[in-house]
Amino acid sequence: MHNFRNLEIWKRSISLVTEIYKLTNSFPQQERYGLTSQMQRAAVSCPSNIAEGSAKSSKKEFAHFLEISLGSLLELETELIVSLNLEYVDSVRFNEIQTSLIELQKMINGFKNHLDKE
Repeated sequence: MHNFRNLEIWKRSISLVTEIYKLTNSFPQQERYGLTSQMQRAAVSCPSNIAEGSAKSSKKEFAHFLEISLGSLLELETELIVSLNLEYVDSVRFNEIQTSLIELQKMINGFKNHLDKE
């Protein structure tokens, strides 16, 4: 079992949650129960699944929760693209967040591959 608080993937995903909440605070009020809510839930899902998976008794189970985290990041990336298309986010901020998303996806994949090999 891993202490999720010590995992770099968890720390980075927590930072991403903060960035997504800050970003979506500026979205139009009409998106409160739409895109804003979807993006916030997808962002929170990532560190939540890392934490939950870390408590599992097998590496295979932990890897499964990492896959769910990856799915949440892909969902979030799609919603970020929609936000750009709707001009809720400028291209500079979009690129910053997308870069963070892609880096985190790679880190989680790497950690998952490490677990699979153990």
